[in-house]
Amino acid sequence: MNARKKVAFYTLGCKLNFSETSTIARSFNDEGFDRVDFSESADIYVINTCSVTENADKRFKTIVKQAQKSNPEAFVAAIGCYAQLKPEALADVNGVDLVLGATEKFKITDYLNDLTKNDFGEVHSCEIEDADFYVGSYSIGDRTRAFLKVQDGCDYKCTYCTIPLARGISRSDTLQNVLNNAKEISEQDIKEIVLTGVNIGDYGKGEFGNKKHEHTFFELVQALDEVEGIERLRISSIEPNLLKNETIDFVAKSRTFVPHFHIPLQSGSNDLLKLMRRRYLRELYVDRVNKIKEVMPHACIGVDVIVGFPGETDERFLETYNFLAELDISYLHVFTYSERANTLAADMEGVVPKNVRSKRSKMLRGLSVKKRRAFYESQLRSNRTVLFESENKEGYIHGFTENYVKVKAPWNPELVNTLHEVSLANIDEDGLVRFDFV
Repeated sequence: MNARKKVAFYTLGCKLNFSETSTIARSFNDEGFDRVDFSESADIYVINTCSVTENADKRFKTIVKQAQKSNPEAFVAAIGCYAQLKPEALADVNGVDLVLGATEKFKITDYLNDLTKNDFGEVHSCEIEDADFYVGSYSIGDRTRAFLKVQDGCDYKCTYCTIPLARGISRSDTLQNVLNNAKEISEQDIKEIVLTGVNIGDYGKGEFGNKKHEHTFFELVQALDEVEGIERLRISSIEPNLLKNETIDFVAKSRTFVPHFHIPLQSGSNDLLKLMRRRYLRELYVDRVNKIKEVMPHACIGVDVIVGFPGETDERFLETYNFLAELDISYLHVFTYSERANTLAADMEGVVPKNVRSKRSKMLRGLSVKKRRAFYESQLRSNRTVLFESENKEGYIHGFTENYVKVKAPWNPELVNTLHEVSLANIDEDGLVRFDFV
């Protein structure tokens, strides 16, 4: 009787990658593999790569070494965005046996005829134009929340971004499929679903393999709001030009959608937004923030911003800094610009020196700390519902309110994956909020 083979996964990058890793892991399970932790000895190690951060490339080599240390004979496969963009570079890394591109990764088990190590990495990578079919997926990272993928790819041509090259055109899951997945998740006693995709506001495109929208993002939101058994739905990240008033108004009155929006800005300078080929100007962004705050004064608003983009002079950076300082937002995700091959921005003039990029990044991160603190302070003495996480962190249990305030209390296993109404009391020295049960 053959012992079942073991497979281990390592995921770099975004929530979308995590949801896809989970789906791919389930396909291994169907083929008779047992999933083990990446630190254990396995027959196959699958590394889901990312192309967005500079370090992802360096980390990949480290992770391959880690796998080889656990089992020098193991078969190592690389999948994901970096594998689509630079398959040869990954195949050249010592110890890598198989590299799969954007469409092949979902059929990984078809490529594993025998698990003998290759002398060199074998590459199966489609032309990205062929990545036009949709694979639905969701991940259950912990017992508390799941990431549900509703859309993939992007039709936008931002000058700094390789995602269209790595993930192909914008395409969506059918509405029925999304609802079926949401139902499956709800039946596993998971309280919160986070919607993910590359450009989720574009939902509906390519449901039938063409550009026609059968359903819109707004219809998706309306339909998901009616799925039984889900306590909370969170929209992860949505382009400002695709976040419409009807959606904001609906979330404000919704049964399950929480008052938390994450809206990429990238720059507070209109000149830079044009160089980046973003599809809006800062005035539209202000309008979206004001609209949200008008119908949901307690809403949490997160912002993505890029520092050090070519052409970002001191004046333009200060324009961004002051714009964000005055805006009623709750926190920032700061990305330091890094050059990417095959993007227009890589050849632009006005390159910002690396040390200036990192100084500006520190300034914006400091601003983010102040913004989050001010937001938390504005929520003290209010009653909110907290969903508690499953991890014991140095004797404390953490949780998030519906509007994304992070709270802590002494560890109590009975609170794990439960919802409780609390009154937010004060901010602890680590910046998290203490509360009283109501």
